Order: sequence, then C-alpha cells, then structure tokens
Amino acid sequence: MADGSTARMTTADEGRADTVIGFDAALIERARKGDSRAFERLYRDHVGRVHGLCLRMTRNPDTAADCTQDAFIKAWKALPRFEARSSFSTWLHRIAVNTVLERRRGPAKAEILVEDSTVYEEAVTVFDSPVEEEELEAAIDSLPQGARDALLLCGVYGYEHSEAASMLGIAVGTCKAQLHRARGLLKDRLERGVR
Repeated sequence: MADGSTARMTTADEGRADTVIGFDAALIERARKGDSRAFERLYRDHVGRVHGLCLRMTRNPDTAADCTQDAFIKAWKALPRFEARSSFSTWLHRIAVNTVLERRRGPAKAEILVEDSTVYEEAVTVFDSPVEEEELEAAIDSLPQGARDALLLCGVYGYEHSEAASMLGIAVGTCKAQLHRARGLLKDRLERGVR
C-alpha cells in the first residue's frame, strides 16, 4: 500500500484465494490428463510472472522469451510428475529459474541488456523510501548476478531463503549472504544515484 501500512487478507480475500487455488487444482488435474486447453489456461494465468522473472534474471528480452517458452515446455512434459508439494506457481518458477541457470551455463552469448524498465512484468518495489522506478531498475541491474538473483527471488517474488536457495542450487546461508550483499549494494547505489 502506498501509505506503508500492511495489507491484511480478509475473509472474502481468503475465499477468493481458495477459489483460485481450487480452480488451478482443477486445471492442473485436467492438464495432467493431457487436456491442452487446461494447460493453455494455466499458461495464460502464469506467463506474465514467469516471463517477468526470466527477464529480470537474464536482462535480455529475447533470452527471457526463449527461457519462458522453454520453461512452459518443460512444465508440460513434467506435469504428470507434479506432486503439489508446493504451489503450481512455485513449481513453475523453479522450472523457470533452472531454465535460466541452464542457459547461463551454456555457451557464452552476446547479451543485449534491457534498458527500458517498462518491459518488466509485475515489478514490485520492496523499499520504504520513494525511488524513481528507472533508478531502482538501473540499481538492480547493476548488482552482481548472484546478489541480483537472491534479491529478485526473496525481495521481489517473496520466496523464503530455503526456496530461493533450492531454485538457485546454493546453500541457504549463501542465499542469505547474497541477499544481504544485494541490499547493501542497492542501498549504496541508490544513495549515490546510480544511472
């Protein structure tokens, strides 16, 4: 909320969340049985956040689009093995993060970094002080890769350290250290006005 107060989930919100979760569960079950229309709906419901995550991690629109497409292809193929130990979106984000990390480990490719912050899907500002969005995006983009990944997964997407560490294939302590480093660097860069 703009005034800094904490949003609380009302009973009506909880009811809507249960409906959405139930709706996703029904779609997932149908998709697991090979219903491509059900998977298409899941795709439409989740593609924005998955693409936003890929774009923030790769900082390249073409690579992010490829990673998003690859993540959904992998999800379609792996859907029969989805056991619902986590939410569908968390499972899908893990696939997307792994896809980005696999791409990074592949042959080095020239990257065109994203300069326009408006292409990020569902950007969430997690800081108390008012900062221009462009300045914030530039500061995040300037972070070292490991620190940026930890900040995006924990600070922007709200994953717990253990979840983010699992997605990134690092120890929980390393994830915590990277997030601490990212916050310190980000604070320093925002105070200096990085462009």
